[in-house]
Amino acid sequence: MLARLRPSPRTMSTASIASLQRMSAKSLSEKMLEEREAAEPSFAVVDVRDDDYIGGHIRGSTNVPSRQLDAMMATLVRKLKDKQTVVFHCALSQQRGPSAALRYLRERDGLLEALGERSGGGGQAAQAVYVLDRGFTGWQEAYGEDERLTEAYSKELWQSY
Repeated sequence: MLARLRPSPRTMSTASIASLQRMSAKSLSEKMLEEREAAEPSFAVVDVRDDDYIGGHIRGSTNVPSRQLDAMMATLVRKLKDKQTVVFHCALSQQRGPSAALRYLRERDGLLEALGERSGGGGQAAQAVYVLDRGFTGWQEAYGEDERLTEAYSKELWQSY
């Protein structure tokens, strides 16, 4: 079931919002372009914006509005279990994105522990969990008009940010 999912070095007992790893828009864009033709990318992007989701999103990202996270977190952990990298973001990645990443880490580690897989072998690399630095606001400044990387972008909606 979750046999391929291994805990991050930042476990439930040590993870905090301040300790979450950040990924730059440049690093994520490079990863996306490298794996553009892959049938099953090694990463996932989770967008936790709510009503502010309009105006564009990172191509291939999954929108899980922050107000639905409690109900969706266990499902999300199972859905992303085979991904090597998971990147969370909101508009600015200051509150909702980091909070979602932390909740994901705790839920994932709790499920692994319940299944007795916390310290298991199997040779699988740990899943890395990141927060997109500067969120979608920073992303759209650099890549909003790049259709390889951004979908449904509306420049007019972002001019005031």
